[in-house]
Amino acid sequence: MAKLKGSWKIKFLLGTIGKIRLFTLNNVAKNCRKAQEKTLRSILEYAKDSEWGKAHNFAKILEAKSDDELYALWQKNVPPQDYEDLRPFIERHKNGEANILFPGKPMMYATTSGTTNAPKWIPITHEYYSNVYSKMTHLWLYSFMMHRPKVFEGKCLSIVGKDIEGKAPDGTVYGSVSGVTRRDCPEFMKPLYCEATDVFSISDYKARYYTLMRTGIENDVYLLVTANPSTLIEMQNNVNEFFDDYVTDIENGTLNEKVNIPADIRKNLASCFKPNPKRAAELRALKAKYGTLLPKHYWPNMQVLTTWKCGNTRIYMEKSKDSFPEGMLHQEFGYFASECRAGLVMNGANDTVLFPHMHYFEFVKQEDLDNPNRRFYQLTELEQGKRYSVYVTTYAGLYRYNMNDLVEVTGKYNTIPTIQFIQKINGIVSMTGEKLHERQFMEAVEETEKETGVKTQFYVGFADIEKSTYCFYFEFKDMSITQEAADAFGKKVDEKLKKINCEYEAKRVSFRVKDPITFILQKESFETYKKTCIEMGSRDGQFKLNLLMQDEKRHAMFKELIRK
Repeated sequence: MAKLKGSWKIKFLLGTIGKIRLFTLNNVAKNCRKAQEKTLRSILEYAKDSEWGKAHNFAKILEAKSDDELYALWQKNVPPQDYEDLRPFIERHKNGEANILFPGKPMMYATTSGTTNAPKWIPITHEYYSNVYSKMTHLWLYSFMMHRPKVFEGKCLSIVGKDIEGKAPDGTVYGSVSGVTRRDCPEFMKPLYCEATDVFSISDYKARYYTLMRTGIENDVYLLVTANPSTLIEMQNNVNEFFDDYVTDIENGTLNEKVNIPADIRKNLASCFKPNPKRAAELRALKAKYGTLLPKHYWPNMQVLTTWKCGNTRIYMEKSKDSFPEGMLHQEFGYFASECRAGLVMNGANDTVLFPHMHYFEFVKQEDLDNPNRRFYQLTELEQGKRYSVYVTTYAGLYRYNMNDLVEVTGKYNTIPTIQFIQKINGIVSMTGEKLHERQFMEAVEETEKETGVKTQFYVGFADIEKSTYCFYFEFKDMSITQEAADAFGKKVDEKLKKINCEYEAKRVSFRVKDPITFILQKESFETYKKTCIEMGSRDGQFKLNLLMQDEKRHAMFKELIRK
């Protein structure tokens, strides 16, 4: 296919802006400690006249003569926070009050799941959006071009959330930050996107993916952006399930009438499609040649794929590792949450460079998580190879906010530590003191697979506190596996866990944790579970699933997916 029209302009303008952002980062990286002091002082100055700032003596903290004094006063006056600590103040903002956590009111809220039944509403201020999200996006896009110069010579397929999903009681909108970022990208970037914004307003899960991929496979996609790697599997399956419908639509410039799309959205999308018999013929030829089509067949020129790769997403990546072109760069999405975008991956690999000029960071060592007198470490005190829990302070009202994330320090970008996400802290389950980690469960399953030759397609474990046991759910690649063989596999996983975790072994030997129970899941169990969750209101970009949990609601959903 021909090079994207106007790609030279995109590369020139993005290159110009990106180099400015990179220059700033490199300058900051020369003295990370100085940047952190400056950032904390700036946040304190910004919020000192808010109700929260006055109550926590921000003005007094700013009188510190040195960075050490500043940090000491900060920790003395501001206790660590989690969302439930901040919820009452955010509720006041939602109901119209200004100057509570920060000056004025938020420009929007990002909603995400919380530890209670009530969702979290994360404030996004104009200050935070313009000085963090916007500038960071420029550098993020430029980083793709640094590693793959041709990345913007073709189309981009970007799977994000809906920019506006509703309004708070005072009229302030809430929605997806990724959707807003896409919506507000520079005008010169907008020709890159092959999908129309209206696609993300389609509420029917299957209809939305049908429309995305009907558009996607018609184009020569060079850049694919989706935080969640499980989405890749669904896209791939979607193409093969609806291939004939897609080709007919592409040939005729239509959008299948059977797909559940609201009339107003369908009308808006109609103008995006034109008959393309040439592409339809190409796709038919590819189908005849390969049978099962993969992204490397219909997107052979793809330059960059960016998704999460760290933490428990590894199991999803295994499913799609051979699906994309060999020369493509698969870049880690980076340490990114609704609460903050802490930094960017700058090395084309998996390490996130934290941005000390945009956030103030504090850390607690993994071994001190349960210590009531735990010490908080500065960004400059981190040690390579060590694991820490992350606390952030932002321009959007999060002060010493516990991200509940475990990260590992992997190296340095000049003086700035780089990190990789390991797991949510709540990926640790402990019914009776065994403190079983999600990663330990993953390791036990992987070792069992190697030892037995039995392969899983998906797996998840739940602690059943009433029965004092663990329930293992496995979707095996060989769907003809017997329950007897599955039980033997589960028993082997149990044995591996005893070797990996001495506390688990002690609790098993003492019968405080009973023998685990093994269940066989039906085919495409994860995909079915995810579809159900999204239909119930979860957003695809934020969809997360720990592989080891103590969660009765989710457990009940997987009980419904057991092979009959």
